[in-house]
Amino acid sequence: MTQPELEELARNIIDSNLYMTLGTADGTGKPWASPVYYAPHEYTEFLWVSAPEATHSRNLAARPELGIVIFDSRTPINTGQAVYMSAVAEELTGDDLDRGIEIFSRRSQQHGADAWTSADVLAPARLRLYRATASETFVLDRDDQRIPVRPASGR
Repeated sequence: MTQPELEELARNIIDSNLYMTLGTADGTGKPWASPVYYAPHEYTEFLWVSAPEATHSRNLAARPELGIVIFDSRTPINTGQAVYMSAVAEELTGDDLDRGIEIFSRRSQQHGADAWTSADVLAPARLRLYRATASETFVLDRDDQRIPVRPASGR
């Protein structure tokens, strides 16, 4: 596949899936994987809501670096494709929270959920809004070699 085709593939995977898997680690390096519903923004920012007490949220508070994979688990064997990312995550506050909740709410409503507001993710609410910002994005070629892509370059 050409580079533009790989970048289109990455965009299609990100756009067509609802869940991404977060790969986090606690302060001692103990790993944890968590699927979360996400809202992408420009293929470099990924927003989700979680309880701050969730294992992955606690891990990110201690160690904000994470790995992300987005894939469709329903594809036949040997036909699956995925997008892999290295990222840094944070809980959103202030102006970032207002912008982020708008992005998250818009996608959630497209999938049949109610609108979200900042009150839904500020104390004393149970959930918080998080954002991962990808520093590297990859797809795998037929030999399982990592091919860097920039999905946002095609839009």
